[in-house]
Order: sequence, then C-alpha cells, then structure tokens
Amino acid sequence: MLRGLLYAVWCGTAWGGTQACNGAQNIRLLHPVEISPEELAEFHSMPPLRVLAVDAPPMSRYDKRRDSYAGVAVDTWCFITDKLGLRYEIDSGRDLSQTVANKIEQVQQGRADVFMPLSLLPQRARLGIFTEPYYQSFYAVITRKDRQLSIDNIDDLKSFQVGVVKGVALDARLQSLLPPGRLQRFDQANSDGLFKALQDGTLDAAVFSQSIFEEKRYTHEYFDLEAIHTLLDDPREYRFYFSPTEQNQRIVQAFDRYLAAMDVSLSVTKHEKGERDLIELYVKQRSQHQLWQFVGIGSTVLVLVFGMAFLYYRRLARMLNDRNRQIQEQAKALESANEQLKHLSLSDGLTGLANRRAFDQELLREHARSCRMGTPLSMLMADLDRFKAVNDDYGHATGDVYLSAVAKVLKETASRATDLAARYGGEEFACLLPDTGASDALALAERIRQAVQQLALPNTRAETGHLTISIGLATLQAGSGTAQGLLEQADSQLYAAKHGGGNRVHATELAG
Repeated sequence: MLRGLLYAVWCGTAWGGTQACNGAQNIRLLHPVEISPEELAEFHSMPPLRVLAVDAPPMSRYDKRRDSYAGVAVDTWCFITDKLGLRYEIDSGRDLSQTVANKIEQVQQGRADVFMPLSLLPQRARLGIFTEPYYQSFYAVITRKDRQLSIDNIDDLKSFQVGVVKGVALDARLQSLLPPGRLQRFDQANSDGLFKALQDGTLDAAVFSQSIFEEKRYTHEYFDLEAIHTLLDDPREYRFYFSPTEQNQRIVQAFDRYLAAMDVSLSVTKHEKGERDLIELYVKQRSQHQLWQFVGIGSTVLVLVFGMAFLYYRRLARMLNDRNRQIQEQAKALESANEQLKHLSLSDGLTGLANRRAFDQELLREHARSCRMGTPLSMLMADLDRFKAVNDDYGHATGDVYLSAVAKVLKETASRATDLAARYGGEEFACLLPDTGASDALALAERIRQAVQQLALPNTRAETGHLTISIGLATLQAGSGTAQGLLEQADSQLYAAKHGGGNRVHATELAG
C-alpha cells in the first residue's frame, strides 16, 4: 500500500503537477469500473503522455502565476489517469504563439498525445480518437452594446460581418453559411484580436463560447460588448482528443468505461461558481485599486499646490479643479461598484432573482408590516417537476438555461413593486406577495404554472413531455401567525402538489 501511495504522489507531482490534480476529489463514480490487471500493468509501463490544453473556462482555466491548468476537464483527466496509473505532462500555457489549430494538428500528427477540451467534428474524428463527452456548453453571438442587432438564430448572421476563431467547432458551418467576404477568421491562440475587431467596428458580430466570454468580459474589460443570443440549437459536447495510435485506442476504451460511470456535477458546480466568484473578486479588487488611485491623485495635487510658485497659482487652481472633478467622477464609480457588490450578495448569480438570504430578510419585514397593518400576506413555493432528468439527459448547461427561463416567468408575473421573486435553492423558487388575498394569490400561482408549461421546454421524462412546475401557496389573513408558520404551510402545500402528480397548485389559508 505504501509503495502504491508513493507511486501516486510521484505521478501527480512529476507529471501532472500538484495544482492540476487538486480537483480530482470533485469527481465520484456512480458504479464500479472493471479494469483488468493486464490493462493496469500495460498502462503503468507506458511512457508519459504529452498533454496540450487551452484556456477555456470552466473546462480548463490557465493560472499564469502557478503555470498550471484547473477546471472540469482537468479534474476528470486527473481522476481517470490516477485510477489507471497513467503518467503524463501537461504543457505550459506560457507559449501564446501556439493556436488551438496548431495544438490540434500536433495531436493529429503524433507530436503530442492528448488535447483538451475539444468538441467532436467529423474531420477531427478522421485524424484522431475522441473519448465520450464529459461537459456540454453553448456558443453565443457577441456584439457591441450600441449596435442593437436583431439576431434570433444563426441564419440571421448572413447579412453581417462576422468573426470566429479559426479551428473552433462552428468555424466550418459559418464558412458554408455566410456569403464570401462576410466571415473573418482569426488564426491566433487567444481571442483578443476578435474582440478588438468588434470594438472598433470592423465586425458586426462574433460567434464565441458563451461561458468563456462571460469571464473575459471582466478580466479584459470588454464592458462595451454583450452576448445577445445563445445558440441553443447547436450545443457542443466536449471530450478528450487522442492521437491515432493503437496504444491510445486502448487508453480511450478505458477512459470511456470511466466516463460512463462518472458524476462530474460537483466539479461543474465548483468551476462555474468559480467564474462568478472571480468576477466578484475582480470588481472588489478594481474598486480598491481605484481608491488608491484617488488617494494618489489627491496627494499629487496637494504637492503641486504647495510646491509651485505664486506666479503659477492660477494655472494650478485650474488643474486642481480638473482633478477634483475627476476624483468626484471616480468616487461615483467606486460607489456604483460597491452597490453592485451589495446587490451580488443578495441576488442569485444565474437567474438574477433575489437569493434565499434576501428572501428570508424580506419575509420578516413584510410579516411585521402585515401584523402591524392587519393586511393579508401570501407566499408561494414552487419546484420544477423531474428537473434532475433535465440535467441528466441534456446537461447542466441546458438546465441553467431552463432555470433562467422560469425565473423570467416569475419576474414578469409577480411584477408589482412590492412583490419579491427569489431562487430559494436548486430548482426551487419562492414568491412573496404582500397585500394579496387568497383568491388573487391563487390566480397568480395558476398563471405562473400555465406560463411555465407554455414555454414548451423539452423534458422527455415528464408526463407531458415538457417542463412543468408544482406550486404550494399559503395566505396569512388578518396579520396573525408567524413568518415561520407561513413558510412551513407553503412548503407543505408544495409537498402535496408534488405528490399529487405535479403540474398543479395546492393552496391553504391560515386563520387570523
């Protein structure tokens, strides 16, 4: 046992890097995987695999300070290679001259063994070996905010100047779709040139991975750009891509056995949340940096004022006024950033609704007001029916799109200034309806149920074939009873709606 432990530590440190393999604990097996002793012996004796990666969060994010990668793909890779006893070395991400196309070509020609992450295309499959998928994401249409383009599907791009990074999954489709001269392809390792062309007006739109853009928008300050349309009809499943050798064919077969038995949902949640945490940290650090800039500007002004001669007084006075105006503008920007941070702490990062913390605070305030004024207070708890099947069958990225669509229904239906819609946890939502009696609250809950059903979001395991929602409703009359009692009654009615078959509303009134 000690010898095996030392071997695993040596593998992770010498070839994978301790930073790269910290995330393997985020992966779990749903059932055992059978690997024969002969296969393990062969894998142990193989020379180290040369692995190429690309900076594509949340699948793989390059950390310049540690010169290593982390993400869903890295967690999955580390977990499986550790089980198989494979040695490997992930190439440094410092060489920015290596494009995605260059790295894929190295694998196809046998100069490297593996590339991650990569989506399957027929021309790629002819020159290399793909594993089964482990992550799904979507591309988006990116434009400048001031352009206000109307894009409802990929065919709408035909009349615009469009950019794409050469070699990505949608490159070939865009080449066949757009007329000659309408598509500009960028042959580079990062996407800076693509986004600069958008900013200076050379391009009308760009097609790019939505999850990667959301992070780059903050880290590269692309605040004048936005994703205006998600290409839901063309999801991309990401896999490991091996060079076409007999040895690698056997490795891929073993990988597929593990991928069929693995649950990577914890890794996906961690690294997607990591992007949102990175954004919040970025805003906070930028606010602190601006504060030090304000202090520096003020100090410089004072030194100039006391150091210059009287003959330059009027000139310095004008400079001081300009500096003070700049400080006031930057102070307003800092105040706005702090307000944004406060909003982030009380809102759900995915849906934009209030989070559970904000909802619980508002429930206590509205309950106190209801008791004081003697007005009714209604509350509904809602849960998406068989939502786990959506994540299992379509992937977590599609599940997030569904949650956002339901959140939009709640915001548009519970639309009074006093109403509060919140994501209470997972696929569970809540609405607080002050000054709303039982009959009005029941009518609103039924509108929400029907609106979700009319979204017609596919869910093959649901009885209707589409996504539905169950709602529990409780109304407190005459301002008596506790806030906790109202919450428990709404939750109890939700339980009854779920166990009654789902896609229904159950309601009750609490006597005064």
